[in-house]
Amino acid sequence: MSRVKTALTKLIPRRWRRGTSVVPVVRLSGVIGAVTPLRPGMTLAGVARTLERAFAVANAKAVALVVNSPGGSPVQSRQIYLRIRQLSREKEIPVLVFVEDVAASGGYMIACAGDEIFCDPSSILGSIGVVGGGFGFTELIRKIGVERRLYTAGEHKATLDPFLPENPEDVARLKTIQREIHATFIELVKASRGGRLKAADELLFTGEYWAGERSVALGLADAIGDLRSTLRARFGDKVSTPLIAPSTGLLSGLLGRKAGAGTLTSQGGMAGMPDELISALETRAIWARFGF
Repeated sequence: MSRVKTALTKLIPRRWRRGTSVVPVVRLSGVIGAVTPLRPGMTLAGVARTLERAFAVANAKAVALVVNSPGGSPVQSRQIYLRIRQLSREKEIPVLVFVEDVAASGGYMIACAGDEIFCDPSSILGSIGVVGGGFGFTELIRKIGVERRLYTAGEHKATLDPFLPENPEDVARLKTIQREIHATFIELVKASRGGRLKAADELLFTGEYWAGERSVALGLADAIGDLRSTLRARFGDKVSTPLIAPSTGLLSGLLGRKAGAGTLTSQGGMAGMPDELISALETRAIWARFGF
């Protein structure tokens, strides 16, 4: 009888077995908010369903988020952060964040949704700031004999046009907006990390970033630790960590294409290649800021 019982037990998925703790895992990876036909970035629309499924797992002891992002859109970053915190409160399930290569800028904002943040000694964390940039082509078009013709309704409609000389007033307006976004970011970090922050604002919020050990010392993370070892130490060797991946199949594929995650064929063949190349270069540049 005991052999039969053992055999039947093995047929039951591990996470449903008696005495097994369950901690669903969600990966949040990539540049945030950068969406092109072939490179959909991380957005709330793209991760919301996955997060909801993770927090709906029966008898979950916690939800583990594996974060690996150099940042991107501050709006999408904050919306993902808010959704995680909302689900955590509604389901009364704690959130444990594990940083892989980098959780910087918007990536660190998302990491702050964790009740605790763990990282590798070589992880990069921080970059609590706001950055924007572009190129100026006024000298180039002058040399090749191109005349810029621009027609607008609205005094500031052509603000920071790369083919017009830079206007100090436009730059000042942009800096004002950046300071407002930066203040929101700082407020979020302080509200999330609270008294765990161990350095002055003048150091933490300059846009600088640090490796894992230093991040822990500054209070940006709680401890050095990997997902498997940390969860086993906390919930036992039998802890089950099912990966909650984005839905696949016909319906999700159709929805993905509708949202912009299409193919070259569905987006007009080779016509999308210049934008895709620029997007790839921009994405690579964002990662390169942190040595990746």
